Amino acid sequence: MAEEEFRPVYHPAGYDDGLRIALQDLRTGRWISMRNLLAETPTWTLWTQRTQVLAAVAAGSNVVDAWRAEEPDSVAALVMHTRVVVERAVRAHREGHQRTQELWQEAWECCRMAAHNSAADPVPWVCLLALAQLDTDQRMAEHRMEPPGPLLFPGPWGLLAEADRRDPYNREAYHRMLQFVYMRRAGGSLAEAVNFVQWVVSGAPEASPLHVLPLYVHVERYREERGFEKALDLHWATQDAARDANRALRGWFDHADRTTSSLLDLNHLAHALWGALQFPDAARVFEALGPYFTPLPWAYRTPDPSDRALAEDTFLRARTRCLAGARGPRPGPSG
Repeated sequence: MAEEEFRPVYHPAGYDDGLRIALQDLRTGRWISMRNLLAETPTWTLWTQRTQVLAAVAAGSNVVDAWRAEEPDSVAALVMHTRVVVERAVRAHREGHQRTQELWQEAWECCRMAAHNSAADPVPWVCLLALAQLDTDQRMAEHRMEPPGPLLFPGPWGLLAEADRRDPYNREAYHRMLQFVYMRRAGGSLAEAVNFVQWVVSGAPEASPLHVLPLYVHVERYREERGFEKALDLHWATQDAARDANRALRGWFDHADRTTSSLLDLNHLAHALWGALQFPDAARVFEALGPYFTPLPWAYRTPDPSDRALAEDTFLRARTRCLAGARGPRPGPSG
């Protein structure tokens, strides 16, 4: 396809063809493909990723209930049910729904049941971490445990440790912990988020997607500071932002399997490298993305973050600039 004809595609399955088929069937009320896909999932990392995406779609229907009714002893169905009720509770909290407390209690009980029935599975503990962000006052003891290092915050460290024990450096677990930082009423701040992600990165193994985690904090800072409105936007060219982008490139992307990588991670990395004017490196990430894009973080570069078309246009401009920069120098000033 010619470059001028390129149009990005937003699809939560990305390169995961099996997941794409399962999502299509879910939307029509069928669960067999989901069951078969999960039965064939080889690692806890991919299991976590697939169950999260499936639950985001299944939460709007009763298809998982239908699966459980047909196969009441299925542990996979129980885990998916847990995913769905947690997704509903988190959405209710976000929307200020009056049933939030009731849904939260149901989800918490499902997590404990799933943890008991699927003892080696990190997902029930990841789900408990997702629910922790609903406890903004940290009333529950398990949400205010002492941290494992200096400059960190009291929080659900025991839940993170349980997820870590089952799938070390589980991507979603640490992202859920970062979301918890933002939701804390008792001092939750960007400074705490920075300390947390730097602590994570310092221990993350080579090729771990957690090397991208600092880029999410940069995006949150940019959003909070309303960077789009500033006449001179230097945020992404600062030493810290450029350093974190390069660390993610070398520590994760250079070792990553494109077909199993998070589209959000790839988009955050391409965005950060573009912002740091590192066009050839950003071009490599755009090429790995192929046709796929995610609205975030591009939407925060626009006057209306809810307008996906504006996010897509920003993505296209960045992609075109970076691919052109990778082909060689251009006449005139860069930008």
